[in-house]
Amino acid sequence: MGQCGITSSKTVLVFLNLIFWAAAGILCYVGAYVFITYDDYDHFFEDVYTLIPAVIIIAVGTLLFIIGLIGCCATIRESRCGLATFVIILLLVFITEVVVVVLGYIYRAKVEDEVDHSIQKVYNGYNGTNPDAASRAIDYVQRQLRCCGIHNYSDWENTIWFKQTKNNSVPLSCCKAALSNCTGSLTRPMDLYSEGCEALVVKKLQEIMMYVIWAALAFAAIQLLGMLCACIVLCRRSRDPAYELLITGGTYA
Repeated sequence: MGQCGITSSKTVLVFLNLIFWAAAGILCYVGAYVFITYDDYDHFFEDVYTLIPAVIIIAVGTLLFIIGLIGCCATIRESRCGLATFVIILLLVFITEVVVVVLGYIYRAKVEDEVDHSIQKVYNGYNGTNPDAASRAIDYVQRQLRCCGIHNYSDWENTIWFKQTKNNSVPLSCCKAALSNCTGSLTRPMDLYSEGCEALVVKKLQEIMMYVIWAALAFAAIQLLGMLCACIVLCRRSRDPAYELLITGGTYA
């Protein structure tokens, strides 16, 4: 029964190491996605420390690939030193992922205040005739999130750009995508997106942070199972010198 249990533990451990390699790619993808999306919304959320969880999760993803390699070699060769190193590194990564989850929740809670603080300044800096980075960011967000203005399209009436153009219209990015003849005129509000962008930007940024949090939690759970299996193999390896090798099917002298 004991031999069956330990062989199962080794098999599960090898399988988990393969999962670690897949997890490495997924975590790096999630981290890269956060960076790319942040670049689209950075004018609305200026706190660069928000990227800390993404940086950590990319580093963890890179480390997981190395962990998977160490774990496979240590499990197949049944190296006590290798398995011990594997468990220690997994423990450190697990602690790091707990930190990522905590930071994710902290920055997720700060999103609404940060966006509320900066969005008015971004809209006041809009320059539709000579688009700069902020103007492109606003047009991108309004098209992507299908919104207009901060709370609704009437917010544009308070911007410097609106007062300078004097044509009683909002940017074309406020026009509904299905309408090809929309001019952005406030005399035809039915042609414009009715929802404001602030709430949607906050929702989008909070969703991004949740991706990081759920990814960290999921792989932290897998790592716990990996540590458990490695500890079982280590304990059995220490107590029973006549121990079946996974790679040869023989006994360890």
